[in-house]
Amino acid sequence: MKRLHVHVAVPDLDQSIRFYSTLFGTAPTKRMPDYAKWMLDDPRVNFAISSRGREPGIDHIGMQVDSRDELAELSHRLKAAGERTFDEEAVTCCYAQGDKSWVSDPAGVRWETFYTFDDATTYGEDPGERQAGDTGCCGSTADTAAMETPIGTQDSCCGGASAKATAQAGCG
Repeated sequence: MKRLHVHVAVPDLDQSIRFYSTLFGTAPTKRMPDYAKWMLDDPRVNFAISSRGREPGIDHIGMQVDSRDELAELSHRLKAAGERTFDEEAVTCCYAQGDKSWVSDPAGVRWETFYTFDDATTYGEDPGERQAGDTGCCGSTADTAAMETPIGTQDSCCGGASAKATAQAGCG
């Protein structure tokens, strides 16, 4: 089963937690000093907010799946749609460990499809902290350019052995 994912960058985390807790009628299921997440069943959504210095507003949207098989199916559909994608395995992001596939839609909106298999005690690599010119593939705005880079011209995808670049991605 799939769950819609929305991640919003906010200027004041505490104020936003109060707002969204009132709106959703429940406290966050996960709260960290710079991050909060609600795993809602009605509507079925993984709604996350963070205050990590990004421009306030929608950071990215996506689909969370319950298995690697579902992730493979959804990733295949992204590739079939003709968009350049890139995949990551066993990455730490948003206080969780998981496998991911990223794409930007025709309007430039970043989409993340992911399978989470464990919690993490750190946020992980923050794409917003990456320096200009970095070639990593962790869902930053720099990665939109990475997806447009000709296949085979990039050095790495997230710079770690745990990341798996696909030929479609231009990462590797």
